[in-house]
Amino acid sequence: MKNIKQNNIRYWLLAALFGSIIIFSGCGDQKGPAATGELGAPRGDESFGDVVKRRGLNADDILASVKTYTPDKIADEYVALNSGGQEGNMPMYTVPSMRMMKYVPTCTYQPYNGYGYSMESKAMMAKGFIDGQEILWGDTHHPGFSETNGVYNGKWATVNDKANPRIYIVSLTDWELKEVVQNPIFRCDHGGNFFTPNSEYIMEASQYPAPLDRKYYPLSQTNFEKYWRGGLTYWKFDNETGKVDEKNSFTFEFPPYTQDLSDAGKLGSHGWGFTNSFCTEMYYGGIESGRPPFEAGCSSKDVDYLHVTNWKKAAELVKNGMYKIVNGHKVITIDMAIKEGLLYLIPEPKSPHGVDVDPTGEYIVVAGKLDSHAWVYSYAKIMKAIDEKNFEGHDKFGIPIISLEDALHGSVEVGLGPLHNQFDDDLGVIYTSIYVDSRVTKWDYINLKVLGHVPSHY
Repeated sequence: MKNIKQNNIRYWLLAALFGSIIIFSGCGDQKGPAATGELGAPRGDESFGDVVKRRGLNADDILASVKTYTPDKIADEYVALNSGGQEGNMPMYTVPSMRMMKYVPTCTYQPYNGYGYSMESKAMMAKGFIDGQEILWGDTHHPGFSETNGVYNGKWATVNDKANPRIYIVSLTDWELKEVVQNPIFRCDHGGNFFTPNSEYIMEASQYPAPLDRKYYPLSQTNFEKYWRGGLTYWKFDNETGKVDEKNSFTFEFPPYTQDLSDAGKLGSHGWGFTNSFCTEMYYGGIESGRPPFEAGCSSKDVDYLHVTNWKKAAELVKNGMYKIVNGHKVITIDMAIKEGLLYLIPEPKSPHGVDVDPTGEYIVVAGKLDSHAWVYSYAKIMKAIDEKNFEGHDKFGIPIISLEDALHGSVEVGLGPLHNQFDDDLGVIYTSIYVDSRVTKWDYINLKVLGHVPSHY
């Protein structure tokens, strides 16, 4: 039906297009394209037909333009808040017009609006100074949005700093930075900031492992596996005030794999969290010493591990004193998590960058950058394996591993270099960005089939 409607639109646009060309082609010398070979902007009195003819536009071009053009009297449908990377801010623009509205500052001087120069903004930036060191730069990645009952509530946004272990809380009422929170045990993160369904917690995963106590240890394979660790922090969050309660927050200690993005379960899977990882080889580089390059050493295994955490049970155990204090912060050690059934691993496609729980809470979608397939996991199957203690083995640290066959719903070949996923309003439909093939693939994650794709720019 949508295709028929779109074809009708194209038909009428073509009719209008050719009609306009006929009408305006005989309107005299005052209107028309610039003379042959003339450079610069076209004359301001060009007609619609002149512009179409001069630029060689067709009906599809005009339809695309009409879809995005938004006159001042019409409000845009959406506001997009993005990561600014090493600019250390969050660009905000509206959709579909793509008008740039504001750059929300986080951790760097912003001369255009005075951030970092007033007493108030200086004090805000100082909250991000680590170990007493003045840090006036950052690398913002992966904003997340507060939720109520698993649906965005339009109250708060948060973004992580990939270069430094910090998160930033922004109000969606006035688009201003309200809070800077630094992680006392991580050295960097790329785990984004992802809210649990009622914004009880913000999930922040570390990226490259480091000693959690921030002490120095000589780098060797033995020391790396003994002292270096990853982790996942659950920051206790107040959905009304936008404040992080650090005293009631806690961190899962993870093996020294390189953790990545996260997502929280919802509805039936509420209370569980899912976190990617790569470099489960625990490789730390050393090309200058004749060892393989870092990227090669981190890609030698066929799969990496999806970390599955029971945060709801963990929060209750932390209230009852089950934690270890590291740098003044509550940590659930790997041994504690294993003993209490809080942490499990599942094989996932190599070098993943994104794990997404679908709106029903039943399916978990993972795309691996070094695998042309996206993998879909079944929450029901995962719980069945946990309940039956059906594990294919344990990793080097004793964490139970659920076999791929016992957790997987299926996989779909979506293209070379799958990256990020986004769900459609239509149940079962998802879009995955493909950075090698430079396209976006639309596919059905329930019935496991590709529905189509459009080109994109990477």
